[in-house]
Amino acid sequence: MKIVDLDRDTIKQGLADNALLLIDVREPHEFESGHIPGAVPHPLSSFDTGALAELIANDARKPVFSCASGVRSVHALAAAQQAGLPIEAHYRGGFKDWLGAGEPVE
Repeated sequence: MKIVDLDRDTIKQGLADNALLLIDVREPHEFESGHIPGAVPHPLSSFDTGALAELIANDARKPVFSCASGVRSVHALAAAQQAGLPIEAHYRGGFKDWLGAGEPVE
């Protein structure tokens, strides 16, 4: 399995440049309580590789997983790669790092 760890600055720049598709794999209630602006929800508990494949096929941006702290996003990477999807990157610190740094939240 290939894992590319991205830090907050890389995520911020990728979102600002519209180069990253940030896929939040936290649970719906977590996402609704607050998420990184521009992130799209795709909960790990109901992980659908077909829907995920369609999402990334229809978006030219680089897909990157995010979760609360970087654990579930690695599990999502494993599931995606096992399904043959070309996703290798995740936000190492996740939402906790983002929030803790005082970054904006939706």
